[in-house]
Amino acid sequence: MSDHAGPAGEPAAKPAEPVVSAEDAQSLVGRWQVDLRPTPASEPSYAEFVVESVEGRAFTGTFYGSPISEARLNTDWGGVHFSFISMDNSGAYLHAGVLRSGRLEGTSNSTGRDFLSVWTGERSQ
Repeated sequence: MSDHAGPAGEPAAKPAEPVVSAEDAQSLVGRWQVDLRPTPASEPSYAEFVVESVEGRAFTGTFYGSPISEARLNTDWGGVHFSFISMDNSGAYLHAGVLRSGRLEGTSNSTGRDFLSVWTGERSQ
C-alpha cells in the first residue's frame, strides 16, 4: 500500500486545482500592519511588514525593520501562503502566514527566545 493511500487502500485524492493565480500573489506587495500581541487579551503591538516585490515563488521585503531572507510563496492551496526568515540580536525568526480575503494570518517562531507567536495583519493605509 502506498504512503499516500486514502480510506480502505483507495488512492488518495489529488489536491484541488490552484484557486489563486500568480497575479493574486502580487496582492501581497505593499505595506502591512502586523499585530504581534503576545495573547488575545493583550493590547495591540504593531510592526510593519513590507513586501517589495514578488517574482515567481519568491519575494523580497522587510519585517519589523529587518531585511527578510529565504522568502517563498505557494498559491496551490487557496490563498497566498508565504514564509520567510528575519533576524535580530537574539537570532532567527521563522515566519509563515497566509493572505486570504485581504487579511494576513501567521506565526513567528523565535529560535533564540523560545516562543511561537500568532499574529494578524491588515494592509496599511
